[in-house]
Amino acid sequence: MTHLNHKVIWITGASSGIGEALTYQLAMIKGVKLILSARRKEELERVKALCPQAVQVNIRILPIDLVQHETLHLSVEAAVQLFGYIDVLINNGGISQRSLAKETHLNVDRHLMEVDYFGTISLSKYLLPHFLKRKSGHFVTISSVMGKIGTPYRSGYAAAKHALHGFFDSLRAELWKESKHVYVTLICPGWVRTNITLNALTGDGRKLNKMDKTTAKGLSPKICAERIVAAIQKKKEEVYIGGAKEVFAVYLKRFFPLLFSKAVRRMAVR
Repeated sequence: MTHLNHKVIWITGASSGIGEALTYQLAMIKGVKLILSARRKEELERVKALCPQAVQVNIRILPIDLVQHETLHLSVEAAVQLFGYIDVLINNGGISQRSLAKETHLNVDRHLMEVDYFGTISLSKYLLPHFLKRKSGHFVTISSVMGKIGTPYRSGYAAAKHALHGFFDSLRAELWKESKHVYVTLICPGWVRTNITLNALTGDGRKLNKMDKTTAKGLSPKICAERIVAAIQKKKEEVYIGGAKEVFAVYLKRFFPLLFSKAVRRMAVR
């Protein structure tokens, strides 16, 4: 794992799910230093404590709230000061949705966009000058298969994830002219067995508080994390991670959009 050896890696959404699994996977890399961020400090401390003791000395906790955009520039400054620099930012923090568009309050759509899109790009834009000054860096954004397709019950979530692809594809093209050593990787997981469904927002903004069948049968967070780390190592631009159905849906939409449109109406998504 030479590309990530001795790197400083900042992970948002590190208190559970894919972010937690990524922490354990990255902690095994030689000389790596980790910054763990999420809203719940106690959960971040729990994740840190589950890492090997020899690694814990190189792990720092930095609580952040992606909705508080006005404070994120301070969070970036604090993160840089922890080790003196940052090599990789893994944008993993976010929230999902389980509600029909006609039943979803506009403030719920707005909240999804504030967390999943504006929170992510705010953090990235504040860190960008640091990467450009060092002429080195790597933005890794955990999007979703929903960033490439849209299904029932995900209108606001899919919109936010689609927006991330537009932003980071554009950023990647711009960075090529300024620094060929600042990379952008978009990761598109399908269903992964995490608590994302439990915390998903319903139409009135309340949490769903139950696991849906598709998520329960999804990929394990550990396998997902292994594939994400492999993609980062190879500096991939975009990667789809999940079962055959999710990955097939992406290519079906790309090459046969009418067939996808008909198929998605019958797709089991909850």
